[in-house]
Amino acid sequence: MAESHGETSGQDRSPVQNINHRSSKWVRLNVGGTYFLTTRQTLCRDPKSFLFRLCQAEPDLDSDKDESGAYLIDRDPMYFGPVLNYLRHGKLVLNKNLTEEGALEEAEFYNITSLIKLIKEKISEREGKRTHTPVKHVYRVLQCQEEELTQMVSTMSDGWKFEQLVSIGSSYNYGNEDQAEFLCVVSKELHNQSYSSNTQHSEKAKILQERGSRI
Repeated sequence: MAESHGETSGQDRSPVQNINHRSSKWVRLNVGGTYFLTTRQTLCRDPKSFLFRLCQAEPDLDSDKDESGAYLIDRDPMYFGPVLNYLRHGKLVLNKNLTEEGALEEAEFYNITSLIKLIKEKISEREGKRTHTPVKHVYRVLQCQEEELTQMVSTMSDGWKFEQLVSIGSSYNYGNEDQAEFLCVVSKELHNQSYSSNTQHSEKAKILQERGSRI
């Protein structure tokens, strides 16, 4: 349960101030300007955590309180929500604008060992999927004349590689000499990019490669 910091937070100040925070089962936290209300039992899930020590009758760490009696914690409230919910139900749920690396930073700050282990496993699993993702290629077919081949191949850049050369006969005539014409197939590895518009080029290139191998 979180409240935004500002005038609205003062509306419940009187009942909160009348609560003895040491003996009550409810604990109020001010994390980076946002208020959270939770139970002492939730905060004490991990006996080695910063939050467990905060809730002890005689804590061994000195934590300031604001004027409403809430414990002051100088951390990101956006990440504290998922950390608190993990202590409530044992599951890590992150909004789309939050990262597992950011959640790991908070878990390590609060020293919640089970959450640290869980996030590290999720990160390792995610990285493992990236590592084993098969490499995809996009293909392009370039039409050129015989005299243009050398220049075209030597000027290829930006990751493009020569794959196949297919002769399609002599279609051009310069003076008294016929100029042979070719289709040049080139390819490039995809790196987390969408090349849906190149799908047709890819299929055509594969067909041309098969034809070229028979010439």
